[in-house]
Amino acid sequence: MNRLVVVGIGADGMAGLTEPSRTQLRSATVVYGSHRQLGLLDDTVGAERREWPSPLLPALRGLLDDGPAEVHVLASGDPLLHGIGSTLIRLYGPERVTVLPHVSAVTLACARLGWPVADTEVISLVSADPHTAVRRGGQAIVLSSGRSTPKELAVLLNAYGRGDSEFTVLEQLGGPAERRRTGTAREWATDAPLDVDDLNVVAVRYLPDERVLFLPDDAFVHDGQITKQTIRAVTLAALAPRPGQRLWDVGAGSGSIAVEWCRSGRGCSAVAFERDDGRRRMNIVANTAAFGVNIEVRGAAPDAFDGAAAPSAIFIGGGLTQPGLLDACLAQLPAGGRLVANAVTVESEALLAQQHSRLGGELHRFQHYHSEPLGGFTGWRSQRPITQWVVTP
Repeated sequence: MNRLVVVGIGADGMAGLTEPSRTQLRSATVVYGSHRQLGLLDDTVGAERREWPSPLLPALRGLLDDGPAEVHVLASGDPLLHGIGSTLIRLYGPERVTVLPHVSAVTLACARLGWPVADTEVISLVSADPHTAVRRGGQAIVLSSGRSTPKELAVLLNAYGRGDSEFTVLEQLGGPAERRRTGTAREWATDAPLDVDDLNVVAVRYLPDERVLFLPDDAFVHDGQITKQTIRAVTLAALAPRPGQRLWDVGAGSGSIAVEWCRSGRGCSAVAFERDDGRRRMNIVANTAAFGVNIEVRGAAPDAFDGAAAPSAIFIGGGLTQPGLLDACLAQLPAGGRLVANAVTVESEALLAQQHSRLGGELHRFQHYHSEPLGGFTGWRSQRPITQWVVTP
């Protein structure tokens, strides 16, 4: 059975490799890698050097077709840290892939800054949109896709009120041309250097630190169509998100439920369905970017369901009385998936009561009060009651 050997290499090239890694490369028949990675090999490696084509994934699927018993692959740093090693193991299985890691750029960056790795988030922008690295606090090492990434990220941070964030760009880490430049996100947004190397990572300490479990209502861009903070909390509890799951937020309004879902766990994502074009473009898109979350924005449900990635759970925050909408949502729910629907009108409440009688689940009613001045005293003002149906068909 032929197999793959993935060798991590750093900016210091062959000199920084362990002896087992050097031995593997020197015995190789064919070595795959990027143009930059292959250029790090010296004359002691006599193997045929093959540069990756574009697109990459089809080439990876055919790596072991009619090839030698061992195919060697170069990777940057640790191949299993947002690297090609994970993809190859997913394609071929761990029994056919041997990984020889190098020190990762994340570890090197944390060492230069004195940051504990365990306290530092790792964000890859190699194939993701820059807004997914926006945070409201904490610290992260951001893996760049190229020389333009630092400025693109800095512009976003500055635009969303994080211009004071400490911003360090580390280039050619571990190599003879290593360089470190520190400033603020605001400075990089307005006056970024023009000579940033393609091989760079960005270390960000996000300021101000405004991390909270549930965001205040005024943190969102909205036009009044927003699930309020207290109801968001009980709704998220009912939805019970788990890491890596996807939510469909139907009648999303501002997208606040989708945003909170995505913030709840690693790898959580959402699809927001909203009929109003202004809310899609001005509110949901703005909130998606401001909180660095992964939300696909689509048009009105259920017409926009076609082609959307399958959900793990569905939340209906608007449009319950639209004929056929609830049944269409139930039809899209996977086995073991959960649907949560909130109603504020008598008509939509009656619909949920009927569905509860038919399909079971849990029916809740929430009444929220907040205090306000009443003459020289304090009184209570009630908000509209919310009826909530939770079901796992």
